[in-house]
Amino acid sequence: MRILNVITGLNTGGAETMLLKLCGGLRAKGADVGVVSLLEPGTVGRRIAETGVPVEGLGMRRGVPSPGALFSLVSKLRRDRPDVVLSWLYHADLLAFAATRFVPRTALAWNLRCSYMNLAEYRRTTGLTVRTCAALSRFPDAVMANSEEAIRFHETLGYRPRRTQVIPNGFDLELFRPDAEARRAFREKLGVAEDDLLVGLAGRFDPMKDHATFLAGAGIALKDNPRLRFALCGTGVDEGNAELMDLVRATGAAERVHLLGRQDDMPGFMAGLDLLTLSSIGESFPNVLGEAMACGVPCVSTDVGDAASIIGDTGTIVPPADPEALARAMVELSLMSPDSRAELGDAARAWVERNYGLESVTSKYISFLEQLRK
Repeated sequence: MRILNVITGLNTGGAETMLLKLCGGLRAKGADVGVVSLLEPGTVGRRIAETGVPVEGLGMRRGVPSPGALFSLVSKLRRDRPDVVLSWLYHADLLAFAATRFVPRTALAWNLRCSYMNLAEYRRTTGLTVRTCAALSRFPDAVMANSEEAIRFHETLGYRPRRTQVIPNGFDLELFRPDAEARRAFREKLGVAEDDLLVGLAGRFDPMKDHATFLAGAGIALKDNPRLRFALCGTGVDEGNAELMDLVRATGAAERVHLLGRQDDMPGFMAGLDLLTLSSIGESFPNVLGEAMACGVPCVSTDVGDAASIIGDTGTIVPPADPEALARAMVELSLMSPDSRAELGDAARAWVERNYGLESVTSKYISFLEQLRK
């Protein structure tokens, strides 16, 4: 089966990371896989290319429509004749829809990756693109998503697909695993004592990630457990971010907060933690929860997207935008005995192995995409 993935861009992000993992899995199962990025391929694009999957960029500029990009994509579809086009993110969904109209017998599946967005916080062109996709949503052969909540949310936007399919994100359990040496090295780099409790937050600086609630909760939690320390990573999460630094200083313990910026070694980051926290006000299927759990790290998450299903009984769910509830959950888990917290981490990894292993998820993609072939 020939599968062409079309995605808006290939810088670091949840959708891009899942595409990277899926490309390797699909190739291992005998699929002929390619990737087209509307924007110039970024960091993840280079990593995909290193696996042997061809990656092309259409050279579009963010927020600027391009008839030339449409022509290039149509030409590629006519030349390569993929069985299925799988598009990721709204702008790619729209361009893939337009291009496949010119290439009969090419199946199209949109792949939704979020379950909440406040359009007022995005470019006007993004809101227009989402509304246009909603109006056209009955035409693709299928609309896929990585969470049940994503399907429900998009229905509130006016999506009316003919066929839907939910396939969760998957995780490489060899890459993300408990690692005592990685834990030691990461904590040593930060100057974290062995008896300190290190709480992590992984996500770009974006209103959706709600760093304000996380840091407000951190300040509250430190009053009940002064052994807590906090490590934050992601694009824009560094000391050069004045808005974020104001939030850090407001905790009253800035010396116990580490801003690490974008991290290339996410397995090492996760393995170094005692607890992973997600404070987002909107997600679909947050990768960071599964990555931390695969490393044996218990999680506290806001009740967004499918977070409650991902965590199961191995962590704690709290309401969004509630610093006090977040703090209580962090303190409760941090005050557990080391053995009890380790047992919870073991249960978290076992849950991911049972429900979100990458090989199983890849097989689900193959099985469903085979059904769409024309």
